[in-house]
Amino acid sequence: MKNIRQIRATLLLLLTAVIWGLAFVAQEVGAEYLGTFSFNGIRFLLGAASLVPVILLFEREHMNRSAWKKLLGGSCVAGTVLFLASALQQYGVQLGTPAGKAGFITGLYTVIVPVLSLLLFHKKTHALVWAGAVLAVAGLLLLNLDERFNLVIGAGECCLIGGAVMWAVHILVVDRFVTSLSPLKFSMGQFIVCGVESMIGAFLWENITLPAVQMAAVPLLYGGLMSVGVAYTCQALGQKDSDPTVAAIVFSMESVFSVIGGVLILHAHMAWQAYAGCGLILAGIIIAQIGPNPKEA
Repeated sequence: MKNIRQIRATLLLLLTAVIWGLAFVAQEVGAEYLGTFSFNGIRFLLGAASLVPVILLFEREHMNRSAWKKLLGGSCVAGTVLFLASALQQYGVQLGTPAGKAGFITGLYTVIVPVLSLLLFHKKTHALVWAGAVLAVAGLLLLNLDERFNLVIGAGECCLIGGAVMWAVHILVVDRFVTSLSPLKFSMGQFIVCGVESMIGAFLWENITLPAVQMAAVPLLYGGLMSVGVAYTCQALGQKDSDPTVAAIVFSMESVFSVIGGVLILHAHMAWQAYAGCGLILAGIIIAQIGPNPKEA
C-alpha cells in the first residue's frame, strides 16, 4: 500500500511539472496580446479564485483573529515577492526569450536557494550544491551562445535571471511563513496580493482592452486555473506521500517540459549548444538536490 501511495504521489508531482513547464508556452502566447502586468494580474486572480472550492473542501477550520493577522502579513510579504518574481519572468518572455530557454533559466532558482540560505542565514550547504551550481552556470553560458559561439545575454535573459533570484527568495519567504499558516489559504492570499499589485501596474502603465483579453483567453485560463489551481493542488497532494528530495528532482523536469512544449506547440528551435546547456542546467539542478537536507545534516 505504501508503494502504491508513493507511485501515486510521484505521478501527481510529475503532472505538476508538466503543467508548470507548459505554462511557459502559455506565457509566451499571452505576451503577444497583453502586457506583463495585465497578464499576471488576471491569471493570478483567476488562480486565487480557483482555490476557493479546494479550501472549502480541505481547510474549513475556524481561524482566530491572531491567525488572520499572521495570514494577512505573510500573504502581503510573499505576494509582493511573488509579484516581483512573476513580473521579471513574464517581462523576460515578453522581450522575446523562447519558452524552453525561459524555463531552464527560471529553473536555476533551485540551485540559488541553498546558496542564498548560506549567504543570508548561514545554513550549511553541501558540496554537491556547489557542484550543481557550477554545472548550472556552465549550462547557462552554453544556453546563451549563438550559432557562432558568441555569448548573447540580452535584456530578456537578464530579467529571467533576476526572476530566478526572486523565485529563490520567494521559496525562502514561503518557508518562513507556511509552517504556521494554513497552506492553501496562505497561497490564495499571496495570489490575491500578487494579482492586485499586478493590476495596479497594468492600470498605471499598460492599456488593457477587452479584445486583447479575449485573444489571450486560453493562455490566461491555462496560466490561472491549470498552472495555479490544478498544479498547486497536485503538488500539495503529491508532497504528502513523497520525500522532499524526490519531489525537488521531479519538479526539475518542469524545465524539460518547457522545451518540449516550445518545440511541439510553438515549433521553436534552438542551436545544439543551447540544448547542451539545458542538459547541464538540468544535471546541476538534480545534483544540487542529491545532497542531504540542511535541516537533517
